[in-house]
Amino acid sequence: MSPGQREMAEIDRGQALRLLGSVPMGRIVFTRHAMPAIRPVNHVLDDGHILIRSHASATVVSAADNARGVVVAYQADHIDPVSQAGWSVVVTGTAHLVPDPGEVARYQQLLTSWLGGDMDQVIRIRPAMITGVRFRSQENGGAPGPLRPPA
Repeated sequence: MSPGQREMAEIDRGQALRLLGSVPMGRIVFTRHAMPAIRPVNHVLDDGHILIRSHASATVVSAADNARGVVVAYQADHIDPVSQAGWSVVVTGTAHLVPDPGEVARYQQLLTSWLGGDMDQVIRIRPAMITGVRFRSQENGGAPGPLRPPA
C-alpha cells in the first residue's frame, strides 16, 4: 500500500451501533416523487432504534404515517479531514411515526431540533440491515485511524 492510501475494514453490527450513537447527526435517505432524497438530521439512538424529529408536512413523515411505514436508509460518519481516517455506518430499515404522545414528548426532550419551525413529529427507524466500515491510514507504521469522534 502506497503512503497516503487507506485501508477499509468492515465493522460488526454492535460496533456500528455504538459509533452511530456517538455522533449527533446523520442523513436520512427516502423516496420523494419516485426519486431518492437525502436530508441531514440530528438523531438519538434508543434501544437499537434511530429516532429523528421532523415537521408534519415533510415527505418522509407522510410516507412513514401508515401501517407499513416506509423503507429508508440512514447514514452517519466521522472522517478526519486531514488523515482521512474514520468510519461510516449505513442502516436500512423501516421508518414509522411514533404515535404515543408520552413517547413523543420524551423524544422531543432528547432531540433538540436545530432547525426552526414546529418539529412536532418523531420518526423511529427500526434497523433491518446495519453495515459499517472504518478507514485506516497505513502511514506512521500502519497505526489505525480514529474509530470515533474525539471526546
